[in-house]
Amino acid sequence: MTGQDFERAVEPHLGFMYNVAYRMLGNAQDAEDAAQEALVSAFKNWGRFRGDSKLTTWLYRITVNACLMRLRKEKNSRYLTVMGDDDREVQDWSEDPERAAMNSELRGKLEEGVSRLPPDLRAAVVLRDVQGLDNEEAAEALSTTVSAFKARLHRGRVLLRQHLSSYVKERAKG
Repeated sequence: MTGQDFERAVEPHLGFMYNVAYRMLGNAQDAEDAAQEALVSAFKNWGRFRGDSKLTTWLYRITVNACLMRLRKEKNSRYLTVMGDDDREVQDWSEDPERAAMNSELRGKLEEGVSRLPPDLRAAVVLRDVQGLDNEEAAEALSTTVSAFKARLHRGRVLLRQHLSSYVKERAKG
């Protein structure tokens, strides 16, 4: 396969590669760098792509790995952690999702929470809830089992709800 074959195959997917990187890393410059690193890695390994998985899944895996490598290099990262009380009630916000989605302040809080998730949980949340991959595709992109992926996704969602709980309760009061 030639460089032109690579370019034709990958070019339609450049936008989603950047989007995944942006959601994982939280800023445009890092996302551009990670997406570029992923593209270079994909080009170098183009000859190894056998088509066992979909091209998009292969590119997700490479992009997520590029992001995870960048995140591991961060020295003073602060991640959300379980706040101790596993039995603590987590508020259900499903009554009015449209109103919550329209709230830009809530969106900012949500993006902050996603950026503070540990990298493996962040990857699960981004691939499933932002990019819309199904569990099987996301698990394959992360080179893990579906059950392990579901556990990561659940932990990530719980941490996000804990992170947002006080904000949502405060807004509901007044």
